Amino acid sequence: MNTEGKRLLYVGADFPDINVLSGTSWHIDKARSTADVLALQHETPSDVGLMYLNNPDDTALHELEECLQVCQSLQWVALVTPKVLENNECAEFIYNYFEDYHTLPIDTERLRITLGHVYGMARLKKQLSERQGDPGLPSHQMFGQSPQMRELFRQLEKVARVGSPVLLSGESGTGKELVARALHHHSSRRNGPFVAVNCGAMPEKLVQSELFGHEKGAFTGAMTRKTGKIEAASGGTIFLDEIGDLPYEAQANLLRFLQEGTIERVGNTEVTDVDVRVLAATHVDLEKAVEQGRFREDLYYRLNVLRLNLPPLREREGDVDLLANMFFNIFSEENGTKVKGFSKHAMKMMQHHTWPGNVRELINRVQRAVIMAESRLITPQDLGLEKRKGQRVGCSLFDVRHRAEKKVIMDALTRANNNVSEASRVLGVSRVTLYRLMHKYDLVKSG
Repeated sequence: MNTEGKRLLYVGADFPDINVLSGTSWHIDKARSTADVLALQHETPSDVGLMYLNNPDDTALHELEECLQVCQSLQWVALVTPKVLENNECAEFIYNYFEDYHTLPIDTERLRITLGHVYGMARLKKQLSERQGDPGLPSHQMFGQSPQMRELFRQLEKVARVGSPVLLSGESGTGKELVARALHHHSSRRNGPFVAVNCGAMPEKLVQSELFGHEKGAFTGAMTRKTGKIEAASGGTIFLDEIGDLPYEAQANLLRFLQEGTIERVGNTEVTDVDVRVLAATHVDLEKAVEQGRFREDLYYRLNVLRLNLPPLREREGDVDLLANMFFNIFSEENGTKVKGFSKHAMKMMQHHTWPGNVRELINRVQRAVIMAESRLITPQDLGLEKRKGQRVGCSLFDVRHRAEKKVIMDALTRANNNVSEASRVLGVSRVTLYRLMHKYDLVKSG
């Protein structure tokens, strides 16, 4: 690893032997107090800190802890004597706050390797942190480095500039409301209101009133005049989530609003002009709903002027690691946990999980694991991703291919009434090959 230009912040009493690092491409800044550390980090920030622990008592540990907490951007290495490691409180302190430790006397080459490793991890952490806000539209907690998300960010930048309706499609938990908020935030309507409506959560009898408002006395219980959600979003954006669940009758009124830019409150025949951009989202197949007569075709085309498809998490290559670490940092800071991160096995299980609940599921699992984990590193059990009998955590390409091959063979045999010669002809393989495959997938029945 190239160590040119690397800075090391040394904290502790004067220790002459530390100068042996001066000839290893490290520039050493020395500090004696928390104030010194903060000043140096402001002027010439370092990525790695080296702290000398000379058998500290409780008071000293408290002061050192304060120093470590105010400089969380640093990755720390402890410089200790063997006696310090025999002290349980000191050992626990090192375990909780340091990435590694070096036992005195100093072995220059070994210390150089340790610092180089910690420096590499520090740079990786900073790189990931920068990437989280790098691609377009960094606000509203939208993060991702996969090709799918980069393409989505490019599309968002274009769509945000115009005022046409947008239909957001994607599985539950993919972040459709976050996308809607980002579109509003980066549009010319950013200073106007953003109103989100869950069409599936509104009582059917109150949908008209909720969307378009009502006059006093319009129906039993209408004690005062009410402004509807669409009118409340005037000058801004309305986000109609789960638009596929909107009752058929209300669809006609929504279509009229999209065509004419006007609404009528329930109990009033006066027309009110409303300037609102409409964003709609669905996790159901609206095309199929149109075919089945559950959703108006004319409304569908009015909403589907621009369309953004949100990729499921399982298709976002590399984003599981990025998001898991990001949410870990958020929740560990909120809960003051001593958990350091994910075990390799836990990260591997997350990478192979199919994430039916997408990012929402990932957030839930990581938050629970951060709170409940009892060891230094989060395990698959903490995430609820341990393999159990009869339960699959994920699907490898090998598994998918084998299941697909077995299904094709079974379908061919069914169509051929279990005539192997006919099935082999349909599949384009020899009878010998088909028999071999049948044995492989345990499809040969006795008799």
